[in-house]
Amino acid sequence: MGLVQMESPMQHLTHPIEGQPIAAGSRVLIVSDAWKPQVNGVVRTLEWLVAEAPAFGIEVVMLTPDRFRSIPMPTYPEIRLSLTGASTIASMIDDIDPDAIHIATEGPLGFLARRHCLVRKRPFTTCYHTRFPEYIAARFPVPASFIYPLMRRFHNAGSTTLVATGGLRDELASHGFTKLKTWRRGIDLNLFGKGKRQDLGFAGPVFLYVGRIAVEKNIEAFLSLDLPGTKVVVGEGPARQELEARFPEVRFMGLRSGKELADLYASADVFVFPSRSDTFGLVMLEALAAGTPVAAFPVTGPKEVLAGARCGVMHENLRTAALMALEIPRDACSSFAKRHGMPESAAHFFSHVAAVRVSRAR
Repeated sequence: MGLVQMESPMQHLTHPIEGQPIAAGSRVLIVSDAWKPQVNGVVRTLEWLVAEAPAFGIEVVMLTPDRFRSIPMPTYPEIRLSLTGASTIASMIDDIDPDAIHIATEGPLGFLARRHCLVRKRPFTTCYHTRFPEYIAARFPVPASFIYPLMRRFHNAGSTTLVATGGLRDELASHGFTKLKTWRRGIDLNLFGKGKRQDLGFAGPVFLYVGRIAVEKNIEAFLSLDLPGTKVVVGEGPARQELEARFPEVRFMGLRSGKELADLYASADVFVFPSRSDTFGLVMLEALAAGTPVAAFPVTGPKEVLAGARCGVMHENLRTAALMALEIPRDACSSFAKRHGMPESAAHFFSHVAAVRVSRAR
């Protein structure tokens, strides 16, 4: 089940912003359809929460697709859809007997856990990680406006819906979402803040993209730019084969992680973030921690990360943004990123979740 055993003594920690008590000894269940071996921002965030939980004396149980038979999602086989039923999920939640329930995704497991909570009148929190209406519209002939009512109904049934930024909170509120609260995101500064700048053997300057290679990431907007030096792509996804054939001059390096990824961030001259639909974009903070400035479109995610930070350039002409970002001092980027550590983000998360406690079975 992915139990994380408590390692610190019983205590109460208080988040300095929210002021909510984080009760040591609490058991928190996180239900997510996104989990390893998937590589994306949702999975990385949940992994970090699991790693940080013992520092608060909190026990985390993950309920994820690795527990069930699954099938690949149409058009995106890297994502597995769990094959299970309502009674199985209900029994598992009863056995886990959590103090708090957080539903991280709107997939099969998320819907079944939500159903159980509503039937049993157990409060729960959710998180709006991904713009599913826009992602579905990018892949299928279904307008985003058709999907928003389903997403709204899913999240409004909970006690709190966590969002990454104030801008996203306001946007979702305009779509009828309620009980929205911001959860400040963070990264592993011990990893990404210690990347070593190296000569990659490519003509400079080096413009880097890290993330899924998929249509919803708008990566073609980056690959098609007329830029000096070399464009480098790190990641995998369903669009890689097609884009690699269309843009042979681009260096596709596949998946990278850990110190190798940190070193790649540090070795780039500019990190280019072409997405117009991401709710946040942790990769921007990872790049900044390594000292690499960011170029992006002036949309919700980048606006929240970069606005007023003087470590990135936002422009509707992405080429202009990329070239201007070359002039940004690297130390300004790394200094800014130091404010966004994972321990602070985890404290913020657990303070929100601990405020919504369920009645335990025992």
